[in-house]
Amino acid sequence: MTDQAEQNRTQTPEGGAEPLHTRKTVKRGGGAPATRGRTTIADGVVEKIAGLAARDVLGVHAMGSGFSRTFGAVRDRVPGGSKSVTRGVKAEVGEVQTALDLEIVVDYGVAIAEVAQAVRENVIAAVERMTGLEVVEVNIAVSDVKLPDEEDEEPEPRIQ
Repeated sequence: MTDQAEQNRTQTPEGGAEPLHTRKTVKRGGGAPATRGRTTIADGVVEKIAGLAARDVLGVHAMGSGFSRTFGAVRDRVPGGSKSVTRGVKAEVGEVQTALDLEIVVDYGVAIAEVAQAVRENVIAAVERMTGLEVVEVNIAVSDVKLPDEEDEEPEPRIQ
């Protein structure tokens, strides 16, 4: 026996050695902190992230169809109402993956395929970075083109 081991033992009346103090190693938790519990991300969270990321792309005029934009513009004018960043975005979120459908309106004169590619790349990067979910697909529907001489469909405010 080593000197240290002998110092940690004491003699019993029967002449045997008994540990002076026993230290039990207590293992707390069940492994790495990242594996303790579950994180769930709501569809609305992913929709907000994707909506903001899509709007950041040059050439995207608005999100959603004509009806949803008109309805949203009216809702935005109601006191207490707020702009809907999820307009034109639908997400399906699983435990580790998500799929997105986006409906956009582009500005006249832009290359639609290039805008769609830029939206897809920006949305995937933002969602994967912020949520850790794998984006398996981003479907983009271009529902309208905003012409330079067209007015926005938002109603005029009654109070200036």
